[in-house]
Order: sequence, then structure tokens, then C-alpha cells
Amino acid sequence: MIRSSHRRLSLPHARHQRGVALVVALLLLLLITIVGLAAVRSTTMQQKMTSNFLDRQIAFQAAEAALRQGEVAVQAAASPGNFYDCSPTGGNNCLINAMTDPNVPADQVVSVAKTAFDAGTLSASQPQYVVEYLGNFQIPSPVVSQVSSCSGYGPCSSNSTADFFRITARSGPANAGDRATVTLQSIYRK
Repeated sequence: MIRSSHRRLSLPHARHQRGVALVVALLLLLLITIVGLAAVRSTTMQQKMTSNFLDRQIAFQAAEAALRQGEVAVQAAASPGNFYDCSPTGGNNCLINAMTDPNVPADQVVSVAKTAFDAGTLSASQPQYVVEYLGNFQIPSPVVSQVSSCSGYGPCSSNSTADFFRITARSGPANAGDRATVTLQSIYRK
């Protein structure tokens, strides 16, 4: 009989513990759900960052291709008159970025031919370039320590002159929307 009374006393206590266990289980389930949602959000953010990085790399490669095509156009040109004149005697006020310069005529913004670089579906559109003629300047004679290293870059005659060009290349048009746009610039001597 003693045992039966002892059992009666422990049953209400056990029922009370089952209710607390249910609350603890629900709290743990809620905590695991919050951690899972945070992990999904983090993964989504990483995917967006990877996608943006890839888009920028594609845009950079397209701008490099346009820069190379601009150099080919300068090398193939018979005279500097084919390009927008930014020389001191040209009388044009040229901005640093020719792609944003309203004075540059629209026909000077050249899209790269698909035979030279095909942007395909990866890029927003074909890359573009602008070549500006900066003028003919005298090249100073190199100092003695530089004479040996300039033979790989062409003749190092003293007091020669050369035409200088600024090539500005852009991976696509400015209205590319939410796609990455890269602008590169180089000075080319001919």
C-alpha cells in the first residue's frame, strides 16, 4: 500500500514535467528554424556576390578586347587625322573619360566587330572604344641605365618624336542596366 500512495504522488509531478519538455522542444525547434533561415540567407547572398564577380570579370575581359582593338586601329591608321583631335593645337576641350565627353562625336565611339571579339550572351553587348589623338611630342633621350632595356620596346634614338594616342575602352554601353561596366584607358605611342 505504501507503494501505491507513493505512485499517486509522483504522477502529477510527471505530468507537469511533460509540459515543460514540450515547451523546451518547441523552443529548440524555433531556434533550429532561425539558424536554418540564416544559413539560407547567407547562401543566397554568396550566390549573388559570385554572380556579380563573374559579371565584372566578363566586363573586364570585354574592355580589354576593346582596348586591343583600339591599339590595332591606331597601328593600322595612315594618319592621326582619323581620330578625335585632343592635341594642344586641336582646340578641343577633351575630358579624361572620352566615353562621358559630350564633345566626342558619336561616330568616334566604335563598337568592336564580332569577328574580333564576340560578347555572345555573357556580356551586355559588344565592347566599345574611342581613340583620341593627343599630339606629336618629342621623346627625351633615355638615361644610360635605360638604354639597354629599351631595345626590346623599339629603337631608342635620341630626340625623336612620336604621335601619342589615348584609347578609352568600355565593356558595353552606359545604359547596360544592372550589368557591370568596366572602363579602361591606355596611352599608345606610334
